Amino acid sequence: MLRKFVLPVAILLAVLGIWEAAVYLFDIKRFILPAPSSIMLTVFEERASLLRHSWVTLQEMLLGFILAILVGIPLAVLMFEFPILGRAFYPYVIGSQTVPVFAIAPLLVIWFGFGIASKVIMAAIIVFFAIVLSTMEGLKSADSDTVNLFRILHATRWQILWKVRIPSALPFIFSGAKIGISISTIGAVIGEWVGASAGLGFLMLYANAQHRYTLVFAAIFCLTLMGLGLFVIMSLLERFAMPWRQHQRNISDI
Repeated sequence: MLRKFVLPVAILLAVLGIWEAAVYLFDIKRFILPAPSSIMLTVFEERASLLRHSWVTLQEMLLGFILAILVGIPLAVLMFEFPILGRAFYPYVIGSQTVPVFAIAPLLVIWFGFGIASKVIMAAIIVFFAIVLSTMEGLKSADSDTVNLFRILHATRWQILWKVRIPSALPFIFSGAKIGISISTIGAVIGEWVGASAGLGFLMLYANAQHRYTLVFAAIFCLTLMGLGLFVIMSLLERFAMPWRQHQRNISDI
Protein backbone atom coordinates (compact mmCIF):
# COMPACT_ATOMS: atom_id res chain seq x y z
CA MET A 1 0.00 0.00 0.00
CA LEU A 2 2.76 2.43 0.96
CA ARG A 3 4.61 1.73 -2.27
CA LYS A 4 1.77 3.38 -4.21
CA PHE A 5 2.49 6.70 -2.49
CA VAL A 6 6.30 6.68 -2.66
CA LEU A 7 6.59 7.90 -6.27
CA PRO A 8 3.89 10.63 -6.06
CA VAL A 9 5.36 11.95 -2.80
CA ALA A 10 8.87 11.90 -4.27
CA ILE A 11 7.69 13.85 -7.33
CA LEU A 12 5.87 16.36 -5.12
CA LEU A 13 8.94 16.93 -2.94
CA ALA A 14 11.11 17.34 -6.03
CA VAL A 15 8.74 19.91 -7.57
CA LEU A 16 8.54 21.85 -4.30
CA GLY A 17 12.33 21.80 -3.97
CA ILE A 18 12.82 23.09 -7.53
CA TRP A 19 10.12 25.71 -6.96
CA GLU A 20 11.74 26.90 -3.71
CA ALA A 21 15.21 27.03 -5.26
CA ALA A 22 13.99 28.84 -8.40
CA VAL A 23 12.31 31.58 -6.38
CA TYR A 24 15.52 32.39 -4.50
CA LEU A 25 18.01 31.78 -7.33
CA PHE A 26 16.13 33.94 -9.84
CA ASP A 27 14.89 36.42 -7.23
CA ILE A 28 11.27 36.00 -8.29
CA LYS A 29 9.07 38.62 -6.66
CA ARG A 30 6.51 37.42 -4.15
CA PHE A 31 3.57 38.93 -6.07
CA ILE A 32 4.57 36.84 -9.09
CA LEU A 33 5.32 33.53 -7.37
CA PRO A 34 5.86 33.12 -3.63
CA ALA A 35 8.06 30.31 -2.38
CA PRO A 36 6.43 27.18 -0.91
CA SER A 37 8.02 27.97 2.47
CA SER A 38 6.35 31.41 2.46
CA ILE A 39 3.00 29.85 1.56
CA MET A 40 3.21 27.29 4.38
CA LEU A 41 4.22 30.03 6.83
CA THR A 42 1.12 31.99 5.78
CA VAL A 43 -1.02 28.86 6.22
CA PHE A 44 0.26 28.60 9.79
CA GLU A 45 -0.11 32.29 10.59
CA GLU A 46 -3.59 32.57 9.04
CA ARG A 47 -4.81 29.13 10.16
CA ALA A 48 -7.82 30.47 12.06
CA SER A 49 -9.07 32.51 9.11
CA LEU A 50 -8.32 29.71 6.63
CA LEU A 51 -10.16 27.15 8.74
CA ARG A 52 -13.20 29.42 9.07
CA HIS A 53 -13.43 30.09 5.34
CA SER A 54 -12.59 26.47 4.48
CA TRP A 55 -15.55 25.29 6.55
CA VAL A 56 -17.90 27.54 4.57
CA THR A 57 -16.58 26.29 1.23
CA LEU A 58 -16.63 22.68 2.43
CA GLN A 59 -20.32 22.96 3.33
CA GLU A 60 -21.10 24.36 -0.12
CA MET A 61 -19.16 21.55 -1.81
CA LEU A 62 -20.75 18.75 0.20
CA LEU A 63 -24.30 20.07 -0.09
CA GLY A 64 -23.86 20.63 -3.83
CA PHE A 65 -22.47 17.12 -4.22
CA ILE A 66 -25.36 15.59 -2.25
CA LEU A 67 -27.88 17.57 -4.31
CA ALA A 68 -26.27 16.34 -7.55
CA ILE A 69 -26.42 12.74 -6.27
CA LEU A 70 -30.06 13.02 -5.18
CA VAL A 71 -31.13 14.46 -8.53
CA GLY A 72 -28.61 12.88 -10.91
CA ILE A 73 -28.87 9.18 -10.03
CA PRO A 74 -32.71 8.95 -10.08
CA LEU A 75 -32.77 10.97 -13.31
CA ALA A 76 -30.21 8.65 -14.91
CA VAL A 77 -32.24 5.58 -13.86
CA LEU A 78 -35.44 7.06 -15.30
CA MET A 79 -33.68 8.04 -18.53
CA PHE A 80 -32.33 4.51 -18.88
CA GLU A 81 -35.55 2.68 -18.02
CA PHE A 82 -37.76 4.95 -20.11
CA PRO A 83 -36.03 5.77 -23.42
CA ILE A 84 -38.55 8.50 -24.21
CA LEU A 85 -37.35 10.36 -21.10
CA GLY A 86 -33.78 9.72 -22.16
CA ARG A 87 -34.38 11.31 -25.56
CA ALA A 88 -36.18 14.22 -23.89
CA PHE A 89 -33.65 15.04 -21.16
CA TYR A 90 -30.30 13.97 -22.60
CA PRO A 91 -29.82 17.16 -24.70
CA TYR A 92 -30.41 19.24 -21.56
CA VAL A 93 -27.93 17.16 -19.55
CA ILE A 94 -25.32 17.83 -22.24
CA GLY A 95 -26.40 21.46 -22.47
CA SER A 96 -25.80 21.95 -18.76
CA GLN A 97 -22.07 21.58 -19.49
CA THR A 98 -21.89 23.70 -22.62
CA VAL A 99 -22.86 26.96 -20.90
CA PRO A 100 -19.82 28.58 -19.20
CA VAL A 101 -20.20 28.46 -15.42
CA PHE A 102 -19.20 32.11 -15.15
CA ALA A 103 -22.28 32.97 -17.22
CA ILE A 104 -24.57 31.07 -14.83
CA ALA A 105 -23.10 32.23 -11.53
CA PRO A 106 -24.36 35.86 -11.62
CA LEU A 107 -27.87 34.65 -12.44
CA LEU A 108 -27.86 32.20 -9.53
CA VAL A 109 -26.77 34.98 -7.19
CA ILE A 110 -29.64 37.17 -8.45
CA TRP A 111 -32.18 34.34 -8.11
CA PHE A 112 -31.01 32.77 -4.83
CA GLY A 113 -29.14 35.59 -3.13
CA PHE A 114 -25.64 35.96 -1.72
CA GLY A 115 -26.11 33.15 0.80
CA ILE A 116 -25.10 29.53 0.60
CA ALA A 117 -27.93 28.45 -1.73
CA SER A 118 -26.44 29.92 -4.94
CA LYS A 119 -23.04 28.30 -4.22
CA VAL A 120 -24.62 24.93 -3.48
CA ILE A 121 -26.54 24.98 -6.76
CA MET A 122 -23.41 26.03 -8.66
CA ALA A 123 -21.44 23.12 -7.16
CA ALA A 124 -24.33 20.76 -7.97
CA ILE A 125 -24.35 21.89 -11.62
CA ILE A 126 -20.63 21.15 -11.90
CA VAL A 127 -21.03 17.65 -10.41
CA PHE A 128 -24.37 16.78 -12.05
CA PHE A 129 -23.06 15.82 -15.50
CA ALA A 130 -20.44 13.38 -14.18
CA ILE A 131 -23.02 11.65 -11.98
CA VAL A 132 -25.70 11.28 -14.66
CA LEU A 133 -23.35 10.13 -17.40
CA SER A 134 -21.46 7.61 -15.23
CA THR A 135 -24.70 6.16 -13.85
CA MET A 136 -26.19 5.68 -17.32
CA GLU A 137 -23.01 4.03 -18.59
CA GLY A 138 -23.00 1.77 -15.55
CA LEU A 139 -26.59 0.69 -16.07
CA LYS A 140 -25.78 -0.17 -19.69
CA SER A 141 -22.81 -2.29 -18.59
CA ALA A 142 -24.91 -4.99 -16.89
CA ASP A 143 -24.18 -8.48 -18.21
CA SER A 144 -26.78 -9.29 -20.89
CA ASP A 145 -26.77 -13.03 -20.06
CA THR A 146 -27.60 -12.30 -16.43
CA VAL A 147 -30.37 -9.92 -17.46
CA ASN A 148 -31.82 -12.55 -19.81
CA LEU A 149 -31.67 -15.18 -17.05
CA PHE A 150 -33.67 -12.94 -14.73
CA ARG A 151 -36.22 -12.38 -17.48
CA ILE A 152 -36.56 -16.15 -18.01
CA LEU A 153 -37.24 -16.43 -14.28
CA HIS A 154 -40.01 -13.82 -14.73
CA ALA A 155 -38.29 -11.09 -12.74
CA THR A 156 -39.87 -7.67 -13.02
CA ARG A 157 -38.12 -4.69 -14.58
CA TRP A 158 -37.48 -3.20 -11.14
CA GLN A 159 -36.11 -6.48 -9.76
CA ILE A 160 -33.64 -6.61 -12.65
CA LEU A 161 -32.75 -2.99 -12.02
CA TRP A 162 -32.20 -3.48 -8.29
CA LYS A 163 -30.49 -6.88 -8.34
CA VAL A 164 -28.50 -6.72 -11.59
CA ARG A 165 -28.15 -3.29 -13.15
CA ILE A 166 -27.49 -1.15 -10.06
CA PRO A 167 -24.81 -3.50 -8.63
CA SER A 168 -23.16 -3.50 -12.07
CA ALA A 169 -23.37 0.30 -12.18
CA LEU A 170 -21.80 0.88 -8.74
CA PRO A 171 -18.19 1.05 -10.00
CA PHE A 172 -19.25 3.61 -12.63
CA ILE A 173 -21.28 5.61 -10.11
CA PHE A 174 -18.35 5.78 -7.69
CA SER A 175 -16.00 6.78 -10.51
CA GLY A 176 -18.34 9.65 -11.37
CA ALA A 177 -18.71 10.52 -7.69
CA LYS A 178 -14.94 10.68 -7.18
CA ILE A 179 -14.59 13.00 -10.15
CA GLY A 180 -17.59 15.05 -9.01
CA ILE A 181 -16.47 15.49 -5.40
CA SER A 182 -13.05 16.63 -6.61
CA ILE A 183 -14.35 19.26 -9.04
CA SER A 184 -17.11 20.51 -6.74
CA THR A 185 -14.55 23.07 -5.55
CA ILE A 186 -14.89 24.80 -8.93
CA GLY A 187 -18.59 25.52 -8.52
CA ALA A 188 -18.29 26.64 -4.91
CA VAL A 189 -15.36 28.98 -5.55
CA ILE A 190 -16.85 30.52 -8.69
CA GLY A 191 -20.05 31.18 -6.78
CA GLU A 192 -18.03 32.88 -4.03
CA TRP A 193 -16.15 34.98 -6.58
CA VAL A 194 -19.40 36.34 -7.95
CA GLY A 195 -20.93 37.21 -4.60
CA ALA A 196 -20.18 36.06 -1.05
CA SER A 197 -19.10 37.24 2.37
CA ALA A 198 -17.21 34.09 3.38
CA GLY A 199 -15.46 31.08 1.86
CA LEU A 200 -12.06 30.46 0.31
CA GLY A 201 -13.12 32.05 -2.99
CA PHE A 202 -14.09 35.21 -1.12
CA LEU A 203 -10.81 35.07 0.83
CA MET A 204 -8.83 34.80 -2.42
CA LEU A 205 -10.48 37.91 -3.84
CA TYR A 206 -9.98 39.81 -0.59
CA ALA A 207 -6.32 38.79 -0.34
CA ASN A 208 -5.69 39.67 -3.99
CA ALA A 209 -7.21 43.13 -3.50
CA GLN A 210 -4.93 43.62 -0.47
CA HIS A 211 -1.88 42.40 -2.47
CA ARG A 212 -1.44 39.50 -0.04
CA TYR A 213 -0.49 37.01 -2.70
CA THR A 214 0.87 34.36 -0.36
CA LEU A 215 -2.58 34.24 1.25
CA VAL A 216 -4.10 33.62 -2.20
CA PHE A 217 -1.77 30.63 -2.62
CA ALA A 218 -2.56 29.50 0.93
CA ALA A 219 -6.28 29.46 0.05
CA ILE A 220 -5.48 27.47 -3.11
CA PHE A 221 -3.50 25.03 -0.95
CA CYS A 222 -6.54 24.56 1.32
CA LEU A 223 -8.81 23.98 -1.69
CA THR A 224 -6.42 21.37 -3.07
CA LEU A 225 -6.19 19.67 0.31
CA MET A 226 -9.98 19.54 0.60
CA GLY A 227 -10.40 18.12 -2.89
CA LEU A 228 -7.82 15.41 -2.27
CA GLY A 229 -9.25 14.58 1.14
CA LEU A 230 -12.78 14.20 -0.21
CA PHE A 231 -11.47 12.04 -3.05
CA VAL A 232 -9.78 9.72 -0.54
CA ILE A 233 -12.96 9.54 1.57
CA MET A 234 -15.00 8.64 -1.51
CA SER A 235 -12.46 5.95 -2.41
CA LEU A 236 -12.80 4.47 1.08
CA LEU A 237 -16.59 4.50 0.75
CA GLU A 238 -16.21 2.69 -2.57
CA ARG A 239 -14.20 -0.04 -0.87
CA PHE A 240 -16.79 -0.33 1.88
CA ALA A 241 -19.71 -0.49 -0.57
CA MET A 242 -18.01 -2.96 -2.93
CA PRO A 243 -15.70 -5.24 -0.92
CA TRP A 244 -15.84 -7.87 -3.66
CA ARG A 245 -14.18 -5.47 -6.09
CA GLN A 246 -11.15 -5.06 -3.83
CA HIS A 247 -10.99 -8.84 -3.45
CA GLN A 248 -10.93 -9.19 -7.24
CA ARG A 249 -8.11 -6.66 -7.47
CA ASN A 250 -6.09 -8.52 -4.85
CA ILE A 251 -6.50 -11.77 -6.79
CA SER A 252 -5.42 -10.12 -10.06
CA ASP A 253 -2.30 -8.74 -8.34
CA ILE A 254 -1.17 -12.23 -7.31
